[in-house]
Amino acid sequence: MSFSSESVEVFLAVIDHGSFSAAARALRRVPSAVSMAIAHLEAELDLQLFDRKGREPRPTAAARSLEPQARALAAQLRQLDAQALALTQGLEERLTLAIAPELLAAPWSGALAELAHEYPLLQVEVLAAPQADALALLHSGRAQLALVFERPSLDGREGFQEVGSDTMVAVMAPGHPVLAAAPGGRLREEHLIATRQIVVAGRDLVATMDPRSVFARHLWRTDNALAALSLITAGVGWGWLPRNFVRPHVAAGALVEIPLENLSNGLNLWVDVVWSRERPLGLGAQRFVALISRERQAAGVSVPIAS
Repeated sequence: MSFSSESVEVFLAVIDHGSFSAAARALRRVPSAVSMAIAHLEAELDLQLFDRKGREPRPTAAARSLEPQARALAAQLRQLDAQALALTQGLEERLTLAIAPELLAAPWSGALAELAHEYPLLQVEVLAAPQADALALLHSGRAQLALVFERPSLDGREGFQEVGSDTMVAVMAPGHPVLAAAPGGRLREEHLIATRQIVVAGRDLVATMDPRSVFARHLWRTDNALAALSLITAGVGWGWLPRNFVRPHVAAGALVEIPLENLSNGLNLWVDVVWSRERPLGLGAQRFVALISRERQAAGVSVPIAS
């Protein structure tokens, strides 16, 4: 092979420092070793890389042509070395984040973007799954982190940190018959109980139902928030969805937050990033938690870790 990691390093050092002697000082070598390395490289490539007619060697057109790829290769080698070091220090080969679909619009991608900058070779997988399914992926080891709403009760197997909040609101299509039939256009809890409700739940339909969100006697279930949104917009029923998720549809007139007479329309829920206490977190997962927490702190809210 003509180019190697060593020859690329020497080649770029001579270009950057302008002479064999300056490159040798930068590489902590003797000038003759640098000069010999370049001569061997030129012989193997059958190309003149440096013009030696002047006082200092000058890169030839061939050298300038090879320079961009040499720099790209040097950068890749540095990334590879950094990745290998990180792996020895506990960086996972792959980081999987499971996210409740209603939270896909939440501010989590910025933390992943910064993580990608710090660990450019780390493989990342983002899975959208109903909350109960996301937590099941976490406990099975399929995912290292889950971004979900607060749970009705604490699970001793989980560590978590609050990273935001959202308000679940009851919504329905503005042309739904129950709105037209209600006195003053305002509904009471008996209207919600008697009207078909669209519920987002995991595929284990009974075990994954959050009792706080179930009002109606007649339920349609889906494991996808977009499917629920489509059904509600079509007038099939009403449902609880995050306000940030439905805001553009309310603004466009496709949905209304249901006007209620005897109770408030809004359930404030914290958003948590959750991990399993039964498995140690890798460097990537730890850093993601720190980065998404920093975003929350930047908003002026304290976020103590419940580990």
